[in-house]
Amino acid sequence: MNGFSLSEFCCLFCCPPLPGRIAAKLAFLPPEPTYSFVLDEKSSKFNLVLATEAEWQYYARELEQIDVFFTRSSRGNRIACMYVRACPDPEFTILFSHGNAVDLGHMSSFYLGLGSKINCNIFSYDYSGYGVSSGKPSEKNLYADIDAAWQALRSHYGISPEKVILYGQSIGTVPTVDLASRYEVGAVILHSPLMSGMRVAFSNIKRTWFFDAFPSIEKVPKITSPVLVIHGTEDEIIDFSHGLAMYERCPKAVEPLWLEGAGHNDVELYGQYLERLKQFIRVDLASQSSTSTSSSS
Repeated sequence: MNGFSLSEFCCLFCCPPLPGRIAAKLAFLPPEPTYSFVLDEKSSKFNLVLATEAEWQYYARELEQIDVFFTRSSRGNRIACMYVRACPDPEFTILFSHGNAVDLGHMSSFYLGLGSKINCNIFSYDYSGYGVSSGKPSEKNLYADIDAAWQALRSHYGISPEKVILYGQSIGTVPTVDLASRYEVGAVILHSPLMSGMRVAFSNIKRTWFFDAFPSIEKVPKITSPVLVIHGTEDEIIDFSHGLAMYERCPKAVEPLWLEGAGHNDVELYGQYLERLKQFIRVDLASQSSTSTSSSS
């Protein structure tokens, strides 16, 4: 039975689990919120207030570079959004879908630092049930959440799709792939992506079953934008084989970044990570853009 125990086999194929249950088991670990949105009565805008657990690494004045607000998803949840003005003349805006067990407060310092280093502003959001977003985390909510964030980014800041890079990390690659399979954007970055929920739990599965959650491997061939895949070879949560398979299925994949010895949570600590992002934005995408211009003329 390809490495399955009898009980696992019976559970999977005689009484297949619902996708929502797979998602809940494998994916969602929302932390206690590390921030709040406080309404400024004078301006009718929200201010970001970070808890100690957010570990803000900059001066208080840098918080003024961050806009926060709520939007509403098609499933009725109130979604917390954050726009980080990391640089005055950005090359792109990154729509960042973060990993598990963190929220916008945890990610705020990282976003400001990353954006300033790669000359991009960063827009992010919290999934339903994370941070101060309402509702509960689920696969369907995940797709509705990124749709709401995408529409908010476009409507609030007037940024055109070709100037947006979709960035997904770990569980964040699930909504990222879904959105990228439906819209053409400037580019896509998949950081430690997973093929599907069942493949994370059972490495021997070779096909996508109808009850599988997060079937990104079936959606990634529909992405028409350039894709950079990043994965650590010693990833203990999502095996390196997932990143490799996703890369092989991307029609417009660029040279990937396989980080020798990196695990699931330390990819950003490797010098090659930042260098590859800079090269992707300033070289790979620039060459793609010039090629498209020449073809159209």
